[in-house]
Amino acid sequence: MAELKSKVTLIGTELAQTGLEFVYEGMTPDCESCPVKKACNNLKVGKKYRVVGIRPTRHACSVHLNGAQTVEVVESPIPALISADMAIRNTKILFEFACSRENCTNYDLCHPEGIIEGEKYVVMDVIGNAPDICEKGRNLQLVELMPV
Repeated sequence: MAELKSKVTLIGTELAQTGLEFVYEGMTPDCESCPVKKACNNLKVGKKYRVVGIRPTRHACSVHLNGAQTVEVVESPIPALISADMAIRNTKILFEFACSRENCTNYDLCHPEGIIEGEKYVVMDVIGNAPDICEKGRNLQLVELMPV
């Protein structure tokens, strides 16, 4: 697999720590008049990112306590449950949410933060069986997914 290309963006200074993972949720109304809003809001809404580098540049920010810090991020692997027949390392899959049972113990892994339904992902690693039995009787495997 190719090495992940980092992207430069801005996050809150108090959050700027190497290894921090977050799901980008988009621009807030307070960002509209900011002169650096394009640098802060250059990520894809709903995707999960990990901070891999911190740069010295800081900016004033009306959203974040103590301003915004320039950081380098990469897309982060996402643990998820998928059908066992698709759980093959280094294969591409189209991720679809197959269940809507919000009270299921597996729900958070079947609907993981950072996954965008209908997008393609690569199965980076097959971790093992689902933590709990699927209430719908599906054979699920826990995997780590990366966006294509």
